[in-house]
Amino acid sequence: MAHTPDEDQGLLQILGELYGQKGDRRYGLAELNQRMHAVQAAALAQAQGSSSAVVVAALLHDIGHMLHGLGEHPAARGVDDQHEQVGANWLAQYFGDEVVEPVRLHVAAKRYLCATDPGYLDKLSRDSLESLALQGGPMSAPEQQVFRSRLGWREAVALRRLDEQAKDPAGPAPAFSEFHQIILSHHRAFLSAA
Repeated sequence: MAHTPDEDQGLLQILGELYGQKGDRRYGLAELNQRMHAVQAAALAQAQGSSSAVVVAALLHDIGHMLHGLGEHPAARGVDDQHEQVGANWLAQYFGDEVVEPVRLHVAAKRYLCATDPGYLDKLSRDSLESLALQGGPMSAPEQQVFRSRLGWREAVALRRLDEQAKDPAGPAPAFSEFHQIILSHHRAFLSAA
């Protein structure tokens, strides 16, 4: 399916409105907002030489927080917002598996790292620890095996590490628009493959 400039602008407009209207919400308990966390994760991905798909996934990995309608920090109320599923399902309208699956698996990747990487649990922020309990805690050995069989699991682990690093109020904060071309590149590839 061929894409049109209107489709490109439509996606950028949707994302611009979403991050414009809801991006100023506080990111969990961190001293930054959703938009800052998103662009910081994407900037770190670029700086570390990640694939362009991981950069886009890093930018959009928490979009589910802005889509679910449960308000800010539902984990504090004992609610697992399942933002990874909400976000991945929404992103699947616009992007292929190389972007969508790391987003879908980034919470599972946290559980995986807590079980397999000594010291990772100690690095989690307070809000990540709160949500970990709701998300099932560290993975069991059988869960780890299933996780490693999933498409995009390695990228999800990389994304999860970026997610934890992207909570610095003084960290990189490029404009969201700096990522427009890379977003469109993956969107056009998805439309061409459809």
